[in-house]
Amino acid sequence: MSTAMVRRLAQKALELAGVLLLASVGVFSLAVLLPGDPAVDILGAGRDPAEYAELRHDLGLDQPLVTRYLDWLGGALTGDLGHSVVPPQSEVTDRVLSALPVSFEIAALGLLLALLIAVPTAMWSAYREGSAADRILGAGTFGILSVPSFLAGLLLILVLVNSAGWFPRSEWIRLGDGDLLGNLHHAFLPALTVALAELAMFTRVLRSDLIVTLREDYILAARAKGMSPLRILCADALRPSSFSLVTLLGLSLGRLIGSTVVVEYLFSLPGMGTLVVNAAGQGDYPMVQGAVLTIAVIYVVLNAGIDLSYGYLDPRTRRVPV
Repeated sequence: MSTAMVRRLAQKALELAGVLLLASVGVFSLAVLLPGDPAVDILGAGRDPAEYAELRHDLGLDQPLVTRYLDWLGGALTGDLGHSVVPPQSEVTDRVLSALPVSFEIAALGLLLALLIAVPTAMWSAYREGSAADRILGAGTFGILSVPSFLAGLLLILVLVNSAGWFPRSEWIRLGDGDLLGNLHHAFLPALTVALAELAMFTRVLRSDLIVTLREDYILAARAKGMSPLRILCADALRPSSFSLVTLLGLSLGRLIGSTVVVEYLFSLPGMGTLVVNAAGQGDYPMVQGAVLTIAVIYVVLNAGIDLSYGYLDPRTRRVPV
């Protein structure tokens, strides 16, 4: 590994640490601002004020915010995200580790479906720029983007669950149960709901970038040499046109892990979105802090990896040592 690469990795690691520190401050501050009193949520209303004060002391809520933040951050760095303050009082880390695979699987399967459809569709559309089929495809992707995820999910449930009976509505089989086909059968509809909007966006972005790339001189030279359209698209045009797509892919995966609340609600999935919404509604601020911090870490790390991948996607972005 070259010295320039080591310097770049070290710089990226420092930037990553700074962003994660700022994210932790934001997560802690937002969770503290949640309405309600955790002591009242735990003990219920109408108890003696001394009982509330004693419980706040036990939870550390009477400490200064800076002290509470440092204690929480120190625990988070060692993998201890605290305890839920709402019955049943459980470890935040355990609940997050239970919910995260569900959201991650739905998000990853959705993005995989979106890529499998979007990449060949965008390549086909870009090569036939301006044709009637290209215009129809553009209108179709725009229409898909206009449909909210909850409406798409309801339509899929109406057609594929209620009418056809091909898929279950509100069951979930974990990968750890040893039934891979059953897991995929239950995950397909939620993943498809997630994939619809993503594939439309991926198709439009990749098509636009491919059109620009196909006008480059080296592409015109390849065409003049008689190379096949498939080889030109796959070998010469796709990789340098993937910057925006890869960026969107990382942003979408990090976002979808924590924002599939509607999809998880429609299909009764025990994922991160459901965990955060339920915890916020109950005033369970340690659970909200731990879950949102986990999502933020995943989001930041994914985007740091994407930034490092640009050098592979297009050698022109690599720094040449002088």
